[in-house]
Amino acid sequence: MMESKKPELDRVDRALLRALSVNARASGAALASEIGVAESTVSLRLRRLQQLGHIRGYRANIDLAALGASLQALISVRLAKHARVQIDDFRNAAPHWPGVIGLFHTAGADDYLLHVAAADASHLRDFVLEHLAEHPAVAHTETNLIFEYVDGDGWQDLVK
Repeated sequence: MMESKKPELDRVDRALLRALSVNARASGAALASEIGVAESTVSLRLRRLQQLGHIRGYRANIDLAALGASLQALISVRLAKHARVQIDDFRNAAPHWPGVIGLFHTAGADDYLLHVAAADASHLRDFVLEHLAEHPAVAHTETNLIFEYVDGDGWQDLVK
């Protein structure tokens, strides 16, 4: 089945997305003033962008270290077999394991990249042993500690 193409974004849509990327908590009035359109236009456009899936949600950027999770890692995961049932089982379970921030399905030697947060090295080790080493779909893992993370903003060029 062929995917239907989403409607093109016009100047107002792109301006809204740019403004929200800077401040997702901006009021409709502030967005309208910044973009130069009526507040009712902002409201209609935001609803439309959400319905079309261009805006997938709004999130708070939480300081995980302040919550006691000062260690983060990227764990490469190679699956034992590429049987649909095992892939689906892993894909459906992994995002809900304690400490998981995100899951990336990748091409190359490894099948997935798992971004996790943990209180310390022993908690990270326990995570790997309890959730990855014991999982029937997992053949190999490699853990890389994250020393520093810096948000990128180069993606904003895509909404110009």
